[in-house]
Amino acid sequence: MRIIPLAEGWFTVDKTKQFVPFNSSLDQLRDRPAGSLLVEIQPFVVCTTKEVILLDTGLGYEIDSMLQLHINLRNVGIDPLSVTKVILSHLHKDHCGGMIKRKEEFIEPAVPNATYYVQEAELQHALQHIGPSYPAAPVEWLASYEKVVRLQGNQTIDGLITCAMSGGHARFHQSILISENDEFIFYGGDEAPQLQQMRHRFVAKYDFDGRRAMELRQQWWNQGEQEGWTFLFYHDVKNPSFSFQQS
Repeated sequence: MRIIPLAEGWFTVDKTKQFVPFNSSLDQLRDRPAGSLLVEIQPFVVCTTKEVILLDTGLGYEIDSMLQLHINLRNVGIDPLSVTKVILSHLHKDHCGGMIKRKEEFIEPAVPNATYYVQEAELQHALQHIGPSYPAAPVEWLASYEKVVRLQGNQTIDGLITCAMSGGHARFHQSILISENDEFIFYGGDEAPQLQQMRHRFVAKYDFDGRRAMELRQQWWNQGEQEGWTFLFYHDVKNPSFSFQQS
């Protein structure tokens, strides 16, 4: 399988849930509000023998009226029309904003030939909590879109993708494991966002259930080491991935 990070850049985020671009050559973290976290925003494409899978969709920012997700896809030689599946770990704004493209007063799917996969419980929770974390436009669009598979807890898609309700970072967050030809790619969304978090035990204050997220990280890391997983890290500013097959 081929893994392609779609880095959108570095950002700081604080308790206001606003993602502010961060230029490491010009900006200083100490100048940002107290408690700000420095993160990468980094969706991934995984290409299997039959599928082009997009894991989360980024912030949905535009550059010169072009969706950043589209720019990043084309820069690595992928036509947005070729994406076959979009799998959403959860619906926080930095993970679902790139699902849609605004065109005048209309909203269009960013990857119109893809089927979208989301936990039904996460979608319903997001609809009930529209606000700083759950943005109205993409969430409400997803709820009405016809090409959505609403997952009911742990499910396997096409014998290739295992989606498991994890519930650590967000109440109905899911993890994603893609397997093909004895190769395993694991995406833990915001429960496994950075390499350093996999190697150290700690409870994050920003998680819905920080202790559960910590235990899941340990469980996944141990299993990944035994089975040779490749991990994808959405918010890591240095390490987009780590593979036990190469360690």
